[in-house]
Amino acid sequence: MDLKETIVKDIQNNQVILYMKGTKDMPMCGFSNSVVQILNHYGVEYKDVNVLEDPMIRVKLSEHSNWPTIPQLFVKGELIGGADITKELHENGSLLDILDTSK
Repeated sequence: MDLKETIVKDIQNNQVILYMKGTKDMPMCGFSNSVVQILNHYGVEYKDVNVLEDPMIRVKLSEHSNWPTIPQLFVKGELIGGADITKELHENGSLLDILDTSK
C-alpha cells in the first residue's frame, strides 16, 4: 500500500483524525496546538498523525484534500479545515455539532 492509500484509509477508518505538526501530546506549532486544545476541550477521541515524520505525508495529504496547509482536521472522512476554520467553528458553536455526528 502506498502512502496516499494509507492516508485515504486512515481518514476513512478514523471518525476524527488530525494531521498536524508534532503529536497531540507534543504539538510542534501553534496552529496544530490550537486545534489540539479545541479537540481536548470537547473530550474528543482522535487519531493524530505527525506530518514531520515524513515530508511526503504533507505532499500526499494535500494532493488528497486539495488543502495546502497543516493542520488538517477530518471528521467522518470529510475535511473540516485547518486551524482558522476549526477555531471559527468552535467559536460559533458549529464544531460541537460536527463532532457530535462522529459518535
